[in-house]
Amino acid sequence: MNVTTTTEQARVFRQLQLDAVKTQAERNKLGQFATPTDLAFDIVQYAKELLTPHSQIRFLDPAFGTGAFYSALLQLFSPIQVKEAVGYEIDSHYGLEAISFWRDTPLQLHLADFTQAIPPSCDDKKANLLICNPPYVRHHHLSRIEKQRLQNQTFQITGIKLSQLASLYCYFLCMADAWMADNCIAGWLIPSGFMDVNYAQQIREYLLSSVTLLRVHLFHPNNVQFADALVTSAVVWFKKTVPPANHHIQFSYGKSLATPNKSKLVSVETLRLTAKWTKIGFTPNNTQSNLKQLQLKDLFTIKRGLATGANNFFVLTKEQVIAYQLPIEFLKPILPSPRYLLVDEIEANIKGNPILTQQLFLLDCALPISEVQANYPILWQYLQMGVDNGISDRYLCRHRSPWYSQENRPPSPFLCTYMGRQDTKRGRPFRFILNHSQATATNVYLMLYPLPVLAQAFSQNSELLKQVWQALNGISDQMLMGEGRVYGGGLYKLEPKELGNAIVSIPILF
Repeated sequence: MNVTTTTEQARVFRQLQLDAVKTQAERNKLGQFATPTDLAFDIVQYAKELLTPHSQIRFLDPAFGTGAFYSALLQLFSPIQVKEAVGYEIDSHYGLEAISFWRDTPLQLHLADFTQAIPPSCDDKKANLLICNPPYVRHHHLSRIEKQRLQNQTFQITGIKLSQLASLYCYFLCMADAWMADNCIAGWLIPSGFMDVNYAQQIREYLLSSVTLLRVHLFHPNNVQFADALVTSAVVWFKKTVPPANHHIQFSYGKSLATPNKSKLVSVETLRLTAKWTKIGFTPNNTQSNLKQLQLKDLFTIKRGLATGANNFFVLTKEQVIAYQLPIEFLKPILPSPRYLLVDEIEANIKGNPILTQQLFLLDCALPISEVQANYPILWQYLQMGVDNGISDRYLCRHRSPWYSQENRPPSPFLCTYMGRQDTKRGRPFRFILNHSQATATNVYLMLYPLPVLAQAFSQNSELLKQVWQALNGISDQMLMGEGRVYGGGLYKLEPKELGNAIVSIPILF
């Protein structure tokens, strides 16, 4: 079979037809995101540069799909070079079509789960070129029994015990070790989260110790490689051999694998000492001296916003305040939920109230009820409404004294949204807010209170506020998502300690 660009166009057309039969939810659950033609071609082209000329190739793709990498392989290498080609595809919906489409080529495609297949026993039957876009199945789509099986097999093959939070691609990468011959070249198209997230620490250690890591290319977050998946991608290249002494790895960033925006060599020792790899080689040298990398907990005390126990009673609109004639001394400005906060920088009026379309106020009174009744009868009547409606008996309220007082959450200059999704108009799960007002916030925000050294710097140089805010917004989504946790449907959450572990590059001005 003579594979040409016309052949590839036919394969892509059939891929689109097959995808159309399935719902987006079905493909998301199975992590089925087909590799674009141009990207597959670039990856195989780079593999050709890593291999010695006229190599006899034993090719393996553990997540074959309809064969984007295989198509590029047959276009870039002569037929006599491809000695053997093996693929695994768990979904017969794609696999049967791929078998038919590539029937006149050397492909041996198995309709089976790669993670349950038995690898070859002798080296000359194993692959010397492995290229894979493994299924991006998040851990919450894996059952407890399945996770245990994957963990056990990974440990038997590599001695690595992956976290229960590991996505399926992590298991694919580790298990493939048993299928690679000595000096096998491996190229993996995987989410860039492995560079930062805690659960992938074992993957990073494997890449540094068990194999020779050759290159890591990180695509720009805005340059999403898959039209149907909002995930930042990376291509990882390594050779199955122990790394030599003083080994350096090429880190590249942006644009394409062939023509990156930036490229830099980074030593194994540097990577071992770096918890987050996302920006390891991507900051220009001429700016390094002006930046300091710190964890947020070194700069801020981070707390959840206050929990009222009954927002519909304690958080009032300006119209409600007027209607109930509540005394102003027991009302504090409070921010609306992120859904209704349309700006990321909150200006204030002369009274310190936020200049927002939706004006909200928090009812907070520490006076005993007898004093409220004697001196503030209108407020007392409103509080009696809370008693009559059972508000005072709610869990949080009955554990406060008095029940209508609030947690101590003074306004903070910086806030971070507590939860979010990637598939929004903003495309980012978390937002950092710069707050110039005296408004506090509820527990849908994390409040960042500057530690004394930083607070003093702000008092001496107000311009530093925006610089730090810009630095906070420069923290990658992958880092924040990696520090936090993900729930069904792709909902990400961050607790104060988790946000505190995130690393920020800030100006050295204090």
